[in-house]
Amino acid sequence: MELRQGQVAVVTGAASGIGLAMARRFAAEGLKVVLADVEEGALGKAARQLREDGAEVLARTVDVSERDEVLALADAAYEAFGAVHVLCNNAGVGSGAEGRMWEHEANDWKWAFAVNVWGVFHGIQAFVPRMIAGGEAGRIVNTSSGDGGIAPLPTASVYAVTKSAVVTMTESLYAHLKAEGVPIGASVLFPGPHMLRTGLWESHRNRPGRYAKERPRRTPYRSLDQWESAMRAAGHAIEFTPVEAVAAEVVDGIRADRFWMLPASEHSDRQIRARSQSMLDRADPAYLESFILD
Repeated sequence: MELRQGQVAVVTGAASGIGLAMARRFAAEGLKVVLADVEEGALGKAARQLREDGAEVLARTVDVSERDEVLALADAAYEAFGAVHVLCNNAGVGSGAEGRMWEHEANDWKWAFAVNVWGVFHGIQAFVPRMIAGGEAGRIVNTSSGDGGIAPLPTASVYAVTKSAVVTMTESLYAHLKAEGVPIGASVLFPGPHMLRTGLWESHRNRPGRYAKERPRRTPYRSLDQWESAMRAAGHAIEFTPVEAVAAEVVDGIRADRFWMLPASEHSDRQIRARSQSMLDRADPAYLESFILD
């Protein structure tokens, strides 16, 4: 797909982190951008900054877990700009779950699935039929994670399960679009290859009451800075991928018609090979031993 001046990109989770970086990059490429986020204050700030840089922007406060709000976002985008060419289903949250899986609160799973899985599905349902009807080339980019999308991360199992679901959803979407013979593609994004400075670590700040935790946490939430300090104090070197590099991966992937937006990483390749070989050998998942020994 060719990205051209005047096309329209919709990005959820656009007020910060990866979403904002994608919106900025699309704007720099000459696209009009539709920003959606649940955090109204941060969204307003992001929209102002983009407009100051000369971008044409529509911003809407949206909880992607609510289908009606995503449908309303699509209505607003088409009313304002008449078309959508790129849809980035990027909004995501951590769950805040603690302990073993059988100890988790049901609301930890409900909230994570509502945003990370249902939010992607709502975006697909709200936008894809209209993108197909428009008859123009387009792209849907769904944000997954190596933590679950490539291999399980048992220490964050709720999040990992949702991100695994995003991969399968996007594979199915790809097949359905191909079967329709339309000029619209699908891609799954794995941000990285290293850690990212995003608001995911503070997801709990936007947790709605309907998914509230039912009992106090055993340990306080830890910010990214606190986690990084603890890791460095323990002698572990931490590398970070700039969010701008992720946005560049998305733009390059759209232009190259690439399904797997997966940056080169020997760590990821090892995980893929180990998991695939375990399945081919019908063997126990030895690649999880480091977690089992914790």
